[in-house]
Amino acid sequence: MPSLSSSLYTRVRQILESARAGVARSVNTTQVVANWLIGREIVEAEQGGKLRAAYGKKLLLSLSGRLTKNFGRGYSPDNLEAFRSFYLGYPRLISEIPSRKLLPSVISEIASRKSDLSSLAIGSALSAESWKPGFLHPNLAWSLYRQLLKVESPDVRAFYEIEAIQQCWSARELERQMASLLYERLAKSRDKAGILRLATKGHEIAVPTDIFKDPVVIEFLGLPESHRLAESDVEQALLNQLQTFLLELGKGFAFVARQQRLTLEGDHFYIDLVFYHVVLKCYVLLELKVGKLTHGDLGQLQLYVNYYDREKRTAGDQPTLGLILCTDKNDAVVKYTLGAEQEKKIFASRYKLHLPTEAALQAEVRRELKHLAPP
Repeated sequence: MPSLSSSLYTRVRQILESARAGVARSVNTTQVVANWLIGREIVEAEQGGKLRAAYGKKLLLSLSGRLTKNFGRGYSPDNLEAFRSFYLGYPRLISEIPSRKLLPSVISEIASRKSDLSSLAIGSALSAESWKPGFLHPNLAWSLYRQLLKVESPDVRAFYEIEAIQQCWSARELERQMASLLYERLAKSRDKAGILRLATKGHEIAVPTDIFKDPVVIEFLGLPESHRLAESDVEQALLNQLQTFLLELGKGFAFVARQQRLTLEGDHFYIDLVFYHVVLKCYVLLELKVGKLTHGDLGQLQLYVNYYDREKRTAGDQPTLGLILCTDKNDAVVKYTLGAEQEKKIFASRYKLHLPTEAALQAEVRRELKHLAPP
């Protein structure tokens, strides 16, 4: 079995030295480019050896030992394996693959060229011809790429790339959105064309149905599944974690008020939470329900939505929307209580106090398809 060649170590050393020299210019992009180039060297060295199962493991151990001795921590066999997977998972990350002869200067040059995207607004950067999912983007740090590598489907990974850039997600938030199966929750209410757009454009918002998910996952509250749980407990917990709740609701939601009082001829009513959606230009009234949704709950929300349309809506606002978050619902009750027109304005979603499994979501999809199928 061949040992670690001096040429491989020399090339990887050149990559790391170049990365350190260019760190002041673009720390995130420089690190990403260096890790990708190291992965490329490892893969090509393996292809020159024997079976990876035997040769590759020894190669990484040997390379790790020398790099750790000269460059310190960060080059364990596991990390080198991550670099290797990075290159295999993103083979087109750098469109112009540099020659090995240019390694001392190429990393800074690539970081400089790619940093031109940083001057663009987040939204316009995604629409520019200069970037597509799968290619290097200055707003995707190595910690984000490591999370993205956990997604096997290219289309799903592309969706999370776009959303991580648009929403400025941290690696921790990206991990949570992936764990809560955001893509699957959005995709299950879309046709084939809509699912394709998720992978190429991210989460676009054009109509009210685009902003609501089912289920809504609020595991970050840390609340137990209990029949003793009160709506006020859930509401207070959501306000205590408002920033995280806004991330779960999705782009465009701005908090307005809680327990907003409406007085109608001496009778007082209280709306749990009021939001304004800055993309759709409309108020969104949110009611919390612990337990199964009833037609009475829907009627109450209809009252609130109608009041807002008549008393609060201004000339620049679109029709008010209503959302009930409940632990369970009967879709037939929702359909026949609201009717065709009200279904465009009032929505009901289940909320989950724990992260759903993929199997649970598949069961949700089958249940909905059964409900929508003609008799």
